[in-house]
Parts: sequence; C-alpha cells; structure tokens
Amino acid sequence: MASNAKNLLHEYSAALHQYICWFNLEMGIFFDILTIIGALGLFIYGMKIMSEGIQRAAGSSMRKILGAMTKSQGRAIFTGFLTTSIVQSSSATSVMVVSFVNAGLLQLREAIGVIMGANIGTTVTAWLIALALGKLSVADYALPIIALALPLIFFKKENLRNTGESLVGFAILFLGLQALQRAVPNLREHPEALAFLDGYLDMGFLSILLFVCTGTMVTLIVQSSSAAIALTLTLLSTGILPVELAIAMVLGENIGTTITANLAAIVANVQAKRAARSHFIFNLIGVLWMLPLLTVFISGLQYVFNPMLFGLVKVTGSQYDKVLVALFHTSFNLLNTLLLVGLTGVIAKIAIRLVPAKGKKEEFKLEYIGSGVMGTPELALLEAYKEIARFAKVPLKMNASVAKLLDTTDPLERSILLDELKSAEEVTDKYEIEIANYLTELAKEEMSPNTSVRVRGLLTAANDLEKIGDIYYQIAMNLENKNTKKVYFVPKQRQNLKRMCLLLEDAFDTMLENLDDSTEMVTLEKARTKEEAINQLRNELRNKHLKDVGKGRYSLESGLFYSDTFTAMEEIADHIISVSEGLAGKF
Repeated sequence: MASNAKNLLHEYSAALHQYICWFNLEMGIFFDILTIIGALGLFIYGMKIMSEGIQRAAGSSMRKILGAMTKSQGRAIFTGFLTTSIVQSSSATSVMVVSFVNAGLLQLREAIGVIMGANIGTTVTAWLIALALGKLSVADYALPIIALALPLIFFKKENLRNTGESLVGFAILFLGLQALQRAVPNLREHPEALAFLDGYLDMGFLSILLFVCTGTMVTLIVQSSSAAIALTLTLLSTGILPVELAIAMVLGENIGTTITANLAAIVANVQAKRAARSHFIFNLIGVLWMLPLLTVFISGLQYVFNPMLFGLVKVTGSQYDKVLVALFHTSFNLLNTLLLVGLTGVIAKIAIRLVPAKGKKEEFKLEYIGSGVMGTPELALLEAYKEIARFAKVPLKMNASVAKLLDTTDPLERSILLDELKSAEEVTDKYEIEIANYLTELAKEEMSPNTSVRVRGLLTAANDLEKIGDIYYQIAMNLENKNTKKVYFVPKQRQNLKRMCLLLEDAFDTMLENLDDSTEMVTLEKARTKEEAINQLRNELRNKHLKDVGKGRYSLESGLFYSDTFTAMEEIADHIISVSEGLAGKF
C-alpha cells in the first residue's frame, strides 16, 4: 500500500515538474515576444520623436523646399531624397506629399517624382542600421546624446527645444535598436525559438514570395518601414534568416510602407488620393519586375561590389550580409527610379483610373482639409489657407450676383439669382463651421507662437467671410422686398450701387492675394487703400442721397432701400479688411 502511494506521489511529482517546465517555457516564449514588441516600440517611438522634432524645427523650410524644388522631375526626385534623408521617414515625406497635393501646391506628376526620391532617401536608414549593428555599443553613444540634448528641451527658444527633441529621439531610436538586437534570440543559442521557420526557408521561389508577404505585413502592422528593416536586419544578424530571404522581406517592406500615405489620403481630396495610389503603384511595379530577377541581381551585386565591401568598408561575416542588404535596398530603389522616371505620366493615368473624379456633387465640399490626419501644424495651416481662399471666392461670386440683380427685371432670372444667393449663403455657413472646427482641433496641437497667431487669424477670417455671405443675402432679400412693394431705383441709383460692387470686387481681389501669399508677411497698405475708397464712395452717396431726396429726385421709400443697400455694402468692406488684418495678426 505504501509502495503504491509512493509511486503515485512520484508520478504526480514528475507530472507537476513537467507541467512547470512547460509553463515556464511557454511563459518564457511569451515574455520574449513581449520583449521584442517592446524593443520595436522603443525604436518606433524614437523614430517618431526624432521625425516630429525635425519637422517642427524645419517645417517651414521643408515646405519651401517641396514647394520650390519640384519644377522638373529630377529636382522633384532630389527633393524627395533630401527631405526623407533629413526626416528619416519615407512615411512622413509621403504624408507631406499627400498634404501638399491636397493643398494644391503640388501636381500629381510632381508628387510622383518626390515619392520616387523618398524611396531612395529611406535607404539611408538601412545603412545606418547595417553599419551600427554588431559594430557599435549604441548605449555608449545614446545616453551621452540624451544627456547633452535634454537641457535643450527646457529652453524657451523653440528651435533649441525642437533640436533637443530630435536628438533625444535619435538616441532612443538606437537604444530601441540595441534592445531589439538583444531581444531576438540567437538560433545558435536557442534553436527551438523559431524552429517553425525551418519549414519555410527551403521552398525556393515560394519562400521568396512568402517572405515578401511577411515583409509587407510587418510594415503594415508597425507602420514604419524603418522599424521593419531594423527587425529584418536583426533577424539576419542572429542567423534566423538567410540573406536572400532578408532581401525578399525588404521588397515586401517597400510595398507595406505605402499604407501610411494611403491612410492619410482617406479623408483628402481626389488628387491627394491619386498621389497616395501612385506611391503604391510605383513600389508594386518595382517589386514585380525584381522578383524573377532577384537571385541574379543579388549575385551581380556581390560580383560588382565584393572588392569594395571587403576592401574599402572592411566588413566581414554577418556584417557583410547586413551591408549587402542595405546595398540591395539602395541599388533596387535607384534602378527602379531610373526605369520608371520616364513613365510618371503612365503611373499618373493608372492612379486617375483607380481614383476617378466624383463629379459636380463635390462642388461645395471642403477640398483641401478634412477630419483625418493633419500632419504637422505647418502643413495643416497651409491647407487651411487654401481652403479659406476657396471659401472667399463664394462671397466674391455673391457680389457678382447682387450686381446682376440690380439690373435684372425678368422675374425668372431674378428668381434664379435669389436661389443662387440663398444656396451660396448656406455654403458660407457650412464653410465657417467646418473650417472653425478644423482650426479649433489644430489649435490643440503643439505649435510655435507665430503659428498660433496665424491660426487665430484664419479663425477670424472664416468668421468674417461667413458674415459677408449673410450680408449679401440680406441685400438680395432687401432688393426683392423692394420689387415686391413695386418700389424702383432710378438709373443713377443703380449705377452708384454697381460702382460700389466694382470697388468691392477690387477689395476681394486684394484679400485673395493676401490669402494666396500665406508664406510671407501680409501687407495691409493696399487693402486699406481699397477699403478707404469704399468708405469715401459711401460718404459721397450718403451726402448726395440726402440732397436728392430733398429735391424729390426719387421717392423716400426708394431712398430708404437705396441707403440700406450701400450702407450694407460698406459693412462688407469692413469685413473684407478685417480678413486681411486677421491674416496679418492684427485682431
């Protein structure tokens, strides 16, 4: 009996020990997975801080670069390369490109050129990682960088703060890279950790396709091609992936990286959606022509560049494989750009076919801004300027309709004009609400004092434009009420009111010039000259009106409608100058 109890106890102990071992193994694997995800998150967070800091520090400069250096295809490609090399994120550049197309600063073909350059610029990240892994003790450099950069964050000067944040982000990025390198198990030490991959490594071309898809999915999940490349090179350095399959993953990452721009374009206009699709088309074509040539291409790279890799760069062992991957990444994107640069028109046509225009129903919808990804405050502000400039054209058209209403006697034509003015007034209401909501959300973002002033100026401008729409509709209803009562203007009255409409049109033109020139300081001299001319005409009409009524040249009732109309027009001029003053920061 005692012997049976002993055997049962022994079996129970053995089973418990086996369960504990299994549990520890499972928990160990789970902990390792969390560690890898955490290391990857640290890398992405560092990339985000660095990229955002650089964009804030040089946002205006990058806007000018992208706006001015895209006049030819070659310059557009160089611009994309330069911007991405600075920001270290092709996704950030792609989102900026989508924003610029959305704001009307870039045409589709110019945007495709910038995207091509961004693909080349993003390969700089692979070189940094390839040359750093296994060669630098990153923590020895990262921590002193943080020590030097941290005090800059507390300076009042904005550029110093942004520079400090960029450096801290750079250091965190490499700390994450080091953590990722340590977190991924070495197959020599832990062959069981990723043993499931063994069945997929020797399937020939099918393995290449599988790892292309894997690279795409990894980039889709982490939303960063740089992070995906860091993970790929880490897997390569630990012996988990052979070099050919690591390169296949890099090809997949070229497809996956296009998702960010496409997400940013979801709420953007048709042109911006086409720019995002162009990015996907360009990268997909490159992967499709490279896949059947991949083995030959890698062999060619080794044959041509082996003397340099072993001689000049002095790389050996696993370092050689990482440099070879970085070399492939750069060579592939350069060659893909050279092959397709002459086909930007074809790529644009495919993108247009994929994203057709939706017709006239979009006429009164916001064109340049939406409720989704804003990008940096600088870019969001630029889009708001474009939207308000478009908004301002609505009351300008209302001015022309009122001028026609003064001359029109046909009841049907008057009815059409009144319907147009009513619809336009409703549009101004919608514009003001949606732009104000957008700018209010933007105001919650971290921005410079100058940008904050400009946001408030645009809020003021939107409010003034909506009031102008209200006044024009009130004028129209006043004129219709006059006709209903069978009260008429004499030719001189109509002529004077049309003079006022012409002066208002000139004032609108000056206001639109100030809105279009969003990169410079607004000068108010011309705008004030226009407003003063309208004030003088109002004073002239008022003085003559009192005399004409006294002399009986028109009825008192006609005079009241006449006086109300030119007084309301002068009030419009006050709101027009207020828009320019808001743009200049004079509230």
